[in-house]
Amino acid sequence: MPVLAANAESETGIPKSPSEARCSEAMEELEHTCPQPRLTLTTPAPFADETSCQCKAPHEKLTIAQARLGTPVDRPVRVYADGIFDLFHSGHARALMQAKTLFPNSYLLVGVCSDDLTHKFKGFTVMNETERYEALRHCRYVDEVIRDAPWTLTPEFLEKHKIDFVAHDDIPYSSAGSDDVYKHIKEAGMFVPTQRTEGISTSDIITRIVRDYDVYARRNLQRGYTAKELNVSFINEKKYRFQNQVDKMKEKVKNVEEKSKEFVYKVEEKSHDLIQKWEEKSREFIGNFLELFGPDGALKQMFQERSGRMLQAFSPRQSPNSSPTRGRSPSRSPSPPWVFNKASPPSSPKAASASLSSMSEGDEDEK
Repeated sequence: MPVLAANAESETGIPKSPSEARCSEAMEELEHTCPQPRLTLTTPAPFADETSCQCKAPHEKLTIAQARLGTPVDRPVRVYADGIFDLFHSGHARALMQAKTLFPNSYLLVGVCSDDLTHKFKGFTVMNETERYEALRHCRYVDEVIRDAPWTLTPEFLEKHKIDFVAHDDIPYSSAGSDDVYKHIKEAGMFVPTQRTEGISTSDIITRIVRDYDVYARRNLQRGYTAKELNVSFINEKKYRFQNQVDKMKEKVKNVEEKSKEFVYKVEEKSHDLIQKWEEKSREFIGNFLELFGPDGALKQMFQERSGRMLQAFSPRQSPNSSPTRGRSPSRSPSPPWVFNKASPPSSPKAASASLSSMSEGDEDEK
């Protein structure tokens, strides 16, 4: 260790003795051993009495500007936030997030008041102190939880936990005979404000429960809780159970109505499909019928063709004469009328009669 100068002076201007100078240098050489912020979130935050700050190095008083610049670099800025934290909700978590992110390197300590203090100064809680402690331990922004925190912060408490700043919303908190329990913290320059989350609070949640008490009581009775556990009278218990039965019947009727509507809808869909298919088939049937039996249908054409064939079969066409009758040569004598043409014998009586009539006409012409 280097030899100290004999004329070393203290902060008051009085020269230090060699022993005082050695103590001062030893204190300056002490390193900070404060707990560091949590880097992994695989375990809950520890309690303060399990891992208290045993750092022997002096904690210089910081200003907010220094803390926002990241000073000091050898230790985190220790920020304290306290509350009841009953029915832990997103508003609580948001406030703790703001307290955690006030400075670049922050170690967040959260103080939770006990049931005795809370019931004395604020009122009855829904969750007991153990449940509220555990809720805070499992918040990702919390580095350390202080159980049985004081209602009003004392210098001894701040010194014990080496607190640099206190984070809370800026609304004056009147309690325990004081207009603002954080007034002395604000005057000491250790108060850092956070913003409240509108629309959510423990009082709002309790108000909802009280407003819908009958609904929650009926639901819990249906889940198996007894009337004694819910602090429900005998008459109200019977009323709630009757209402539960009525609700069940309404639910059944509603399910039946929905199923019947679904069935009717399916029947309508099928009927529309059937009607559409019937219309398509009927148009196809009518088209086929007209194509077969219509004025220009295939049946008529077929009938005409068959009738034509029958007529041709009964009366075939005569083959034309090689020379006209009137232009015969006089040298050739006409054939007698009773001699038939061997080349084309008459195929029917009508043809024979026609040939006879033509012969008679020929005779008359000759006469």
